[in-house]
Amino acid sequence: MTFPRSAPLALCAAALAAVLGLSSAAHADDAPSDAVSWSVSPADGTGEDGRVSIQHELDPGESIEEHIIVRNLGAGDVVFSLSAADGFYTEAGRFDMLSSDKESTDSGSWITIPEEIEIAAGGSAVVAFTITVPENAEPGDHAAGVAASVLSIKKDDSGATGVGVESRVGVKVLTRVAGELAPAFAVQNVHGDYRLNPNPFEAGGLTVTFDVQNTGNARMDAAGTLAIAGQETSFPAEGERPQVLLPGESRSFTVQVADVWPLFLLAGDLTVAPTAASLDGEQLSVEAATTSLSVWAMPWPQLLLLAGVALLVLALLWNRIRSRRRVDELISKAVERGREEALDESRRERVTG
Repeated sequence: MTFPRSAPLALCAAALAAVLGLSSAAHADDAPSDAVSWSVSPADGTGEDGRVSIQHELDPGESIEEHIIVRNLGAGDVVFSLSAADGFYTEAGRFDMLSSDKESTDSGSWITIPEEIEIAAGGSAVVAFTITVPENAEPGDHAAGVAASVLSIKKDDSGATGVGVESRVGVKVLTRVAGELAPAFAVQNVHGDYRLNPNPFEAGGLTVTFDVQNTGNARMDAAGTLAIAGQETSFPAEGERPQVLLPGESRSFTVQVADVWPLFLLAGDLTVAPTAASLDGEQLSVEAATTSLSVWAMPWPQLLLLAGVALLVLALLWNRIRSRRRVDELISKAVERGREEALDESRRERVTG
């Protein structure tokens, strides 16, 4: 697990932000010639033990010793700073831990670890640390991270000292405090937007956004389905990273639905069905929640097309009516003219007779 962070030494916060995007998640470079690279993994007292994270269920007041192994993969001796801090999941679904300038108030403060360790080039060291659960700790899941870090100094073009970049590599530590587990969540801020397609012969799309907050005391994976416009869309989508929510965390979701025709008002159901599990993998019961939603989808291109067709039909009908009237008028005039000519002829015959 990697935790990139940086800290200012001489420049302002804007300069720090510029450097932050350059820091590596796996190693920190002072210069290309003396690159520092390292790894951190869970371990037992002798070496790496195959775990990807450290997880324990402990009673309030209980203490346990754990280990990590730090490997120096670079070409020079390195003094690594060691630290522990509260953990959290980012919006992208990645685990991270508080930066060194922020104070931990949860399980990060339960961990006691040496401040630093020096490791020779190509060498490794097993580091012991202790997790001590407070007597008043609340039941449920508490996340933290332990990390080894290196502070490298970035210099500007003139060679002056600029910004210190703290690069960290660490391991997730999850402590489940014994007691009643109560998985719970809330769905908030459900909103839908219809994306109109200007081509009246093609369907548009639908975007539904919402927030899921973990209101219980157990971590959970947020998942569910959106049923609307005759389609059922699952989230997270296939291939996307699972969205883990720690107690108290909230995550924003966006679900895209393609090929949706504008039918004035689209009604649907958003079903959120998170999953939670015990540390041994046993599934915990979490009741799904369904929220109804309606999205306006006015078929303006289709209405404009229909209006155009209607105007064309009316124009053709009006033109046909006008033409028919003109023909009727011509016929009437011809008949009238014929009558007048017949009367004139009759008068002439009487005169000559």
